[in-house]
Formats: sequence, structure tokens, C-alpha cells
Amino acid sequence: MILEVREQSQIAAARRAAVDTARAQGADETTSARLAIVASEMATNLFKHAPGGRMVISSYHDTSGSGLELLSIDNGEGIADVGRAMADGYSTVGTAGSGLGAIRRQADQFAIFSRPSQGTAVLARIAVKQDPLGSMAIGAVIAPYPGEKVSGDAWDYALSKDGPTWIVVDGSGHGPTAHLAANTAVRLFQDNIHESPGRLMELLHKGLSHTRGGAVAVARIDRGAKLVRYVGVGNIIGALASNGTVKHMVSHNGITGMGQPRIREFTYPYEGPLAIIMHSDGLSAKWDINAYPGLSRSHPSLIAGILFRDFWRGRDDGLIVVAQEN
Repeated sequence: MILEVREQSQIAAARRAAVDTARAQGADETTSARLAIVASEMATNLFKHAPGGRMVISSYHDTSGSGLELLSIDNGEGIADVGRAMADGYSTVGTAGSGLGAIRRQADQFAIFSRPSQGTAVLARIAVKQDPLGSMAIGAVIAPYPGEKVSGDAWDYALSKDGPTWIVVDGSGHGPTAHLAANTAVRLFQDNIHESPGRLMELLHKGLSHTRGGAVAVARIDRGAKLVRYVGVGNIIGALASNGTVKHMVSHNGITGMGQPRIREFTYPYEGPLAIIMHSDGLSAKWDINAYPGLSRSHPSLIAGILFRDFWRGRDDGLIVVAQEN
């Protein structure tokens, strides 16, 4: 869920949305109360310190366990001294100055990215279960086409016998029919996770034939061979970031589930720490992570949030997923 925060009345709306999400996920009252505090502080910061911004409310499940995540992103002036801004009592607008400190105290995981003239992204995670999934930290932002209630984009992550594997789907068009195609692809992905990426894409193509289809990409890390195995059909953008370089991965033209698209697995060697960035064409592919000093070393949710903020076109469903070796 993504909420705009541009007016004071939207602070309370953000708090209610966060609590509703927590309860829907089965969180207890203590967790819900902590999330309410974080949501209120984040929304207040967006209203007071930036020309409005967005709050992303979601759940997470990765190497750190599972729980609820709040992410605020803005295009404000940025913070010149993050360390000083974290201290209670520091304020630039005459308030009590406890916002970021309060968020950090309530969160089980906290991270921030801010640079002068590059805005701010703040992440807070509150754990519900200590059930780590693999060794990758994962962040994602997803938004429906403006005016729609559901997104035609979807993603998922699973551990196959051959390595951690991701799928990103952009159902053709938008709205409920695109949402159905995307969810069908995710279900097929889970049912066939132990297949090779190429074979998995073949099964996805066959299984989506009764839907409107869509663009699909599958990425798998083969740690033994130090390779990323990647298969893409349609306009899914996949990139591999390692040792300060970014390499874009190849997707063939076509629609999964329609016609006879070319299905081919490409392999990409990597060295050192690895991050995989995948997104739908609802986001422009013209980003350069090195234009944001320090962002590549940040939590993947912050990377996803900043790139979503600056490159979502706003005229289609939007989805970006970032996976990073822990």
C-alpha cells in the first residue's frame, strides 16, 4: 500500500492504515501500537520537512525474518547531518525533535538514506516472526495504475534446490485482468520452483495461455558457479550490481502466454557482494545507482524506494524489487 502525505489530515490516515495492515497480518496489540507510532512520526516528518511524500506499508520475509515494513520517501532538501538529526531534541522546525529517534527506538530494523538535494528515505521494520528465509535481504515497492485498486505487477521469491530465485511479472494492461495474470504466474512459479529458469519460463508461458499474459523475468543465483541465471520475456528490466559496476541483463521481446516468444537463459558471472535489481516498465530504465553516493551500500528497501520515487512514470503499474546478499 502506498499513501500520499501532503496534508496534516493524512497523518492520521497513515496511522490507521498501518494499524489496519498490522491487524490483517495477525500482529498483536503491542506490535500494532509500535507500528502506529512509527507511522505517525514518519507521516509527520513528511508533512513538516518535505513538500509531501509517500509512505509505503508492506510486509517482508527475508533473511531477517518476517514482519511489517514502513518506508517513507520524499523529494525534500535532504539531511546534511544524519547523525545530528537522529538525536532527540534536534529540530529544524521548532518541534520537540524526537521523530527519527522515536522511529529508531520502535523499529527492530532501522535504516536511512539522505543526501542534500537528493531527499530522504527512512525504513522501519517491526518483526512478527523470527523465521529467516535464505541469506538475502529483499526490498520492494509496488503501486497500481493510478485509480486502480489492484496492481497488474507482482513478484515473488523462493529457495530452489539450486539457489535463491525471483520472479517479476507485469501483466498485460492493468486492473483486475492484469492482476489475475500476474498472480497466476506467481502461483506457477511456486509450483515449479525447482525447475531450471529456462524450463520454468516454458511452464509459465504454457500456464498463462488462458490469461492475457504479460512480461515475465526469472533470476536465480548459482553460488557454486558464481553466476546469475536469467530468463526474461517482455519489458522487465533486470540488472546485476557487483563491485561498483551495474550490468543489465537481457530480456527477449514478446508476451509470456501468447505467441511463440524466444525463451533463452543467459548467465552473468559476478564477484564480491551482489545485488539484483528487477523492475517493470512502469519505471524508466534510465537510472544510475552511482548518481546517489552511498545508496548501493544501503538496505535494499531504501534502494527500491529511491529508484521508485525518481523513476516511476505514474501512468502504469509500477514495481521494483532489490535483493542483496546479506
